[in-house]
Amino acid sequence: MRTITRRVLPGFGLSLGYTVTYLSLLVLIPLAACILRATNLTLEEFVGAAWSPRARAAYWLTFECAFWAAVINLVLGMVVAWTLVRYRFPLKTLFDALVDVPLALPTAVTGLVYANLYVKDGWLGQFLSPLGLEVAYTRLGIVLVLVFTGFPFVVRSVQPVLAELDADEEEASAVMGASRWVTFRHVIFPHLLPPLLSGFTLAFARGVGEYGSVVFISSNIPFKTEIAAVLIRSRLEEFAYREAAAVAVVMLGFSFVLLTMISMVERWSQPHVK
Repeated sequence: MRTITRRVLPGFGLSLGYTVTYLSLLVLIPLAACILRATNLTLEEFVGAAWSPRARAAYWLTFECAFWAAVINLVLGMVVAWTLVRYRFPLKTLFDALVDVPLALPTAVTGLVYANLYVKDGWLGQFLSPLGLEVAYTRLGIVLVLVFTGFPFVVRSVQPVLAELDADEEEASAVMGASRWVTFRHVIFPHLLPPLLSGFTLAFARGVGEYGSVVFISSNIPFKTEIAAVLIRSRLEEFAYREAAAVAVVMLGFSFVLLTMISMVERWSQPHVK
C-alpha cells in the first residue's frame, strides 16, 4: 500500500512553479537576452568593446564609488539604528520614517537636489567652494548620492537585530567588570556582524546599479566621472547595441563574483553568532 506523505504547508508545487516562472520572466530571460546579444560579437570585438581603456575606467569608478559609499553607510547605518532602538527622544517616529525616504524618492530627484545643493552657487556649495572642496560633478558627489540611496539598507538590516538583543547578556558583562567597549565588541557586535554584512551587500549592489541620481551629480566625463551605466547609455545612443551588451555582460560578471564573495563572508559569520 502506497503511503502518501502530506506536507505541513500545502501548495508546494504551485508555489515552486510560480517562483520559477517569475524568476524566468523577470530575471533569467532578460539576462540571457543580454548575453546572447553580446555573443554576436567576435572575441576580438567583444574585448575591444568591453575592455577598452574607457570601459575599464568606468568599471573602476563604478565599483570604487559603490564600495566607499557602502563602507560609509556601515558606520552611519549602525549609529542611526543604534540611536533609534536604544534611545527615546522627541519626534523619534518621524526620524524613523525619514530613513525610508531614499527608497521612495525617485533617483532623478535625488540627483537634481544634490546637484543644486553642491554647485558653486548652491546652498552648500557656496560655502564649500571657497575652501577648495568641489562636490558637484566630481567623484565625491557620486559617493554622496550613493550614500543617500544605500543608507536605508544598512539601517533596516541592523535595526531589528538590535531590537531583539537580550539585555541580560549586556548586564552580565557589566556585572563582571567589562567596559562598555569590551561589552560592545564581545557581546553585541557578534550579533550585528551578519546584518551589517547583509546591509553592506545591499548598499553596495544598489550603488553598482545606480544610474538616475549619479547622472545628474556627475559630469559624465569619460575617464573621470563616467560610470558604467552611463557608458552603456552612450553606446545605446550611438546605436551600438552589441557593444552596450558587452559592457553589460562584464558588469554582470563582476557583480556576480563580488556578491558571491560577500555571500560567502556572510555564511562564514553566521556560526559565530550563538
